[in-house]
Amino acid sequence: MSSAKKHRILLIEDTVPLAKLYIEFLRADAHEVVHCTRGREALDAAAASPPDAVILDLKLPDMDGLEVLQALQARDLSVSVVIITAHGSIDLAVEAMKLGAFDFIVKPFNADRLNLTLRNALERRALARMVEGYRKDLDRGRFHGFIGSSPEMQAVYRTIESVAASRANVFITGESGTGKEVAAQAIHRASPRRDRAFIALNCAAIPKELLESEIFGHVKGAFTGAAGDRPGAALLADGGTLFLDEICEMPVELQSKLLRFVQTGTVSPVGSGREERVDVRFVAATNRDPLAEVQAGRFREDLYYRLHVIPLALPPLRDRGDDVIEIARSFLIDYAREEGKALVDFAPEVEARLRAHDWPGNVRQLQNVLRNVVVLHDGPQVVLEMLPPLTGAGGIGADAAAGAGVPADGGLEEDGAVLPLWQVEKEMILKALRLSGDDVPRAALMLEISPSTIYRKLQQWRAADGAAARGSAA
Repeated sequence: MSSAKKHRILLIEDTVPLAKLYIEFLRADAHEVVHCTRGREALDAAAASPPDAVILDLKLPDMDGLEVLQALQARDLSVSVVIITAHGSIDLAVEAMKLGAFDFIVKPFNADRLNLTLRNALERRALARMVEGYRKDLDRGRFHGFIGSSPEMQAVYRTIESVAASRANVFITGESGTGKEVAAQAIHRASPRRDRAFIALNCAAIPKELLESEIFGHVKGAFTGAAGDRPGAALLADGGTLFLDEICEMPVELQSKLLRFVQTGTVSPVGSGREERVDVRFVAATNRDPLAEVQAGRFREDLYYRLHVIPLALPPLRDRGDDVIEIARSFLIDYAREEGKALVDFAPEVEARLRAHDWPGNVRQLQNVLRNVVVLHDGPQVVLEMLPPLTGAGGIGADAAAGAGVPADGGLEEDGAVLPLWQVEKEMILKALRLSGDDVPRAALMLEISPSTIYRKLQQWRAADGAAARGSAA
């Protein structure tokens, strides 16, 4: 059976006739074989071009085979080693396996025995590399400005790595505060354009009458106040990346000019008849549903399809599990260092509170909460009393973990006061579960929400209840 990939095999055997025989054996799988007769020569060859596998005779003229094995391990070469040994040296071969060798074969052996052992060694190496790749992905808690180890963010990291080297335009979507500009910068930093400019333009923050000039530039006298020529973001980003944030806020009349820029790679400054060619990689972002904007006539369909080549959706913080604690701890340490405070960690009930909140403002809201805590408080640990009120859907007050009845008037106390939204939400979900006999899909249908929302809420409430119980016991 031929191997699909040609592998580089380092054969370390001082008996030349035997080495020629082994090379002949290995022709069946069309390997590239590098033969060395001495240990030091073999180590130099491995350093110059790391092999996929090593076939190692334990008896060498200049050094012991075990020394060669240990040297290969010390150099952290990801290589499978097959030991060749005689009948009288099996104990030595077993010792070699304890030191990291994959397997051993006893002389004399035939071609089938050698090739089968080598195939197994190469497969083990491939699997080990695959597992190591997965482990690195799962362990990756930071990535070009992002913090978070959740599966949702690992998928984002992989997408960024996959698209970074391409020239394809990327369209980022996500709620406000999810890190769309961080994602755009990550794409730029991971790309071949990393040494050129990254220019960010927020289409919602610039008056529409000035936006054209900001993107394309202008010449002297183009309009009142244009005292000189000024390059726009398109020219400044030449060779690099142009990030157009809140792209759906761009006036429709300007979208046609942007479309031509995207199509042709040329720009014409305001007030100028000349065109300039630029090389720009476009990354656009919005917190709206871009297709809904197209259907409503507020965003050009042809521009959408030009920019929406590679979609990248950023998950909201509430769907990222324990990422909220990783991010909060990073903010806490950074802000405490800036303010000269001693805060370094959270009490368990605080962690439960942070996990249970829905964070409608996402990472930006969490950032503000931690800044508030650090500025106003000090001590070795953040406790519940230090947290400001957490507002928004799923907001948690001091008695958030406790259930509360909701009167028939839909969220009003007897005196007419409005109940907190989180309290109404919790009671409605619990009521739907009671009416459905704890059938989550049926309860979700009654509430017209996703079953996953109910499962997530139940998990958050259980975590908050458990933390509160542990805090009381302490």
